Parts: sequence; C-alpha cells; structure tokens
Amino acid sequence: MYDVIPDIHGQSCKLTAALKKLGYVERNGAWRHSDPNQTCVFLGDYIDRGPDNAGVVSIVRRMVDAGTAQAILGNHELNAIHFHTRHPESGEPLREHSAKNLRQHDSFLKEFPLGGEGTRDVIDWMKTLPLFLEFDHFRAVHASWNERVIDGLREVSNDGTLGEEQLVRSAVKGDPLYHLVEITTKGPEQCLPKGFTITDKDGTIRKEIRVKWWHENPTSWADIAISVPDPSQLPTTDLQAEARTLAYSSSAKPVLFGHYWLEGPPILQASNALCLDYSAGKEGPLVSYRLEGKGEALSLDNVVVTEP
Repeated sequence: MYDVIPDIHGQSCKLTAALKKLGYVERNGAWRHSDPNQTCVFLGDYIDRGPDNAGVVSIVRRMVDAGTAQAILGNHELNAIHFHTRHPESGEPLREHSAKNLRQHDSFLKEFPLGGEGTRDVIDWMKTLPLFLEFDHFRAVHASWNERVIDGLREVSNDGTLGEEQLVRSAVKGDPLYHLVEITTKGPEQCLPKGFTITDKDGTIRKEIRVKWWHENPTSWADIAISVPDPSQLPTTDLQAEARTLAYSSSAKPVLFGHYWLEGPPILQASNALCLDYSAGKEGPLVSYRLEGKGEALSLDNVVVTEP
C-alpha cells in the first residue's frame, strides 16, 4: 500500500500530523507504518513558503533512507538546485538571483543560506531525486505526465534522475531538455492571445496560463486554465488548436500529482487523474491519498485530509 503526499512547502507540523493520521510513528530514526509493506510516495515541493524547511527535508530524507518512502523532485527543488549552482563555463547562477526569485526562495535561504555548511548537502540530496515514478498500477509526478515528454526523459536520464550535466542543461532555455523538465515539474503552459494577461497568486503578471492537461475535451480558455485567481481575465475567444491536444489518455494508468494550489473540497480531475495539492504551503490542508497499488480506480473515498 502507498500513501501519496503532495507539496509540503516547509510545513513540518502539517506533515507530522498527516503521518500520524495515516498510521505512521517515528521509530529508529524514521517515520514507519506498523505494516512494513505500507510506504509513502512524496510528490515534491518540500521547501519554500513554510517556516521549517529543514524539518520537512529531514523527515522525507530519513524516510527515503530507511526505505519507508520514495520521493520525487518538485519545481521548487529544481529551482533551488539551479539557484545554488553556477554554470561551469560562465560562473553565473543557473537561476538568477533576482528580487522575484529571492522572494520566492526566502524561507529556504533563512535556514540554508548561500554557501552555508549544510546547504550544499541538502542541494546534493535533491539532485538524487527522480522527476517521476511509475509503479505497476499508478504513476506519480509533480506537475504533469505527458507520454511523449516522459519517454524523452527516459531516453536521456537514469530512471528519471538527472546527472550534473543534465541539470545544467535543464536550466538553459532553448535546450530540448529544458522543455522536457519544465513541462514535467511545472506543467504545460499556453500563451494567451495578444493583449491578454493574467495576474497569478503571487501578483506576477503573466502572458501565459497553466493548462489542465487532464481535460479531454476543452472548448474554452476557462476549460483549460488552472491557477488563475481571476477567471474574468481569461479570453472569451476560441481556443488555439494546440491547446486541444494535451489531454492525458483516459485509458492510461492513474496518475497522482501536486503543484496546482487548489482550493475547496478535493475532486477528481479525471477518472484517472488526481491532484492532491490544496495549498498546504499556506493555509490549506495537507491532502494525501491511500492507494493499494492493485489496479483499483481512483476514488475520493481514499483521500485523507489533514486540516491545519
């Protein structure tokens, strides 16, 4: 059995509360379930926003080392790797140290400053995390499972884990690997028609939107848009043709993911697609999913909500 846990964002109290609710106890240096066959699958975004990045990383890392969890890379870990790594030729950070990026990474930097003694150790651990996991009866990814993209990552990586050179390439816009990693960790995006912009949850004005890649029959911009605080900013014009070709096949394995900062009661995004991120990084609950891994259909009956 698997307990799938999404974006924690430095909220160690929420994580420990969720683990207790799921039946785990801390023993011999790691959280473990009384049933040794029951383990966790963490969906990434362990850091940023919350007050205890170190606590969350420690819990996840010790569980992985003990064999009581598996963990994948989220976009915030990828951003941290790039932020704290310099290009081998230019010497410049792979992720710019701009005011926007410093603000987004602020809570992590307070605990793990640039060049700090423990910072490199944590960044090196993040580099060992794969971009996705595939089991016999389900899939786990941080933001988006696109068959073509995942196949491309399989061809160039070690079971979805990037090497040092590939991590550098994944920060370089225009490199094919950059595109593959961006879609997997941040989800596909669609440019809005000329003249349209939206304002995201952080107040950043954007000319593109995140796309509901699980929607099989979109007919409007509202159908495909996700994480748009003010839907009235979306165009009422017809969808561009390419926006209709992103759907996750209804015959594919169930896929569980995070990333999208949803609100309200949990819902199935599709019969075989479930987002578990309900804004635990801020005021929302930590939503997890108990899955037996025997080919059963996704069901909201298996969702476990741990309130703040």
